Amino acid sequence: MRPLIGITAYGEQAAWGVWEQQAVLLPRLYTDAVFEAGGLPVLLAPRPESVEAVDRLDGVVLAGGPDLDPRRYGAEPDPHTGLPRTDRDAAELAVLQRALELGRPVLAVCRGLQVLNVALGGTLVQHLPDSVGHTGHNPRPGVFGRTDIALDGGSHVATALGATVIAQCHHHQAIARLADGLTVTGRAPDGTIEAVELAGHPFVVGVQWHPEQDDPRIFAALVAAAKEEQA
Repeated sequence: MRPLIGITAYGEQAAWGVWEQQAVLLPRLYTDAVFEAGGLPVLLAPRPESVEAVDRLDGVVLAGGPDLDPRRYGAEPDPHTGLPRTDRDAAELAVLQRALELGRPVLAVCRGLQVLNVALGGTLVQHLPDSVGHTGHNPRPGVFGRTDIALDGGSHVATALGATVIAQCHHHQAIARLADGLTVTGRAPDGTIEAVELAGHPFVVGVQWHPEQDDPRIFAALVAAAKEEQA
């Protein structure tokens, strides 16, 4: 049977057909990447009750999305930080905590990497251009920046992708203080942390870029890890 992979979803005002209202949604590329890797995707609504599904899942994807509430890591909001989605923050932190408790494989994408770092006690840079002096990681709304990322040999990301990857990035925030237990496994040329992994777990990987856009190999690695958990 295909491993069941939960993907955290957005809760946003959206328009489709003749309707415009609050919706639970997710870019289709995430589900396609999981299907193509041999998994069966399931959307997890941005409600804390979604944690109840984790016991039935074989793996979890924390999807990209809006900025995490800075108060979650003890900071006041920067003027560049977006309005918080508190329901989604609470839901993803609960889902992640339960997945870690159960030893489920986790792939944390963009915002997801930031959730992973904050959940384990780390902090974030709220507006990366102020630190690195350029907007290459997030050129403009709706446009991905292409970033060359060096990956550490022996890591899950390097095993899946090789020594380097040209990644599709769209983030204006990044890790500031790395959480205890996380290891940096990928960096951009400007030093920005672009990949992390959690020691002591079979597969907990965070990537600051968007592999669902054009490179599903890391989703294949997640599904492979989930199949090992099924065995």
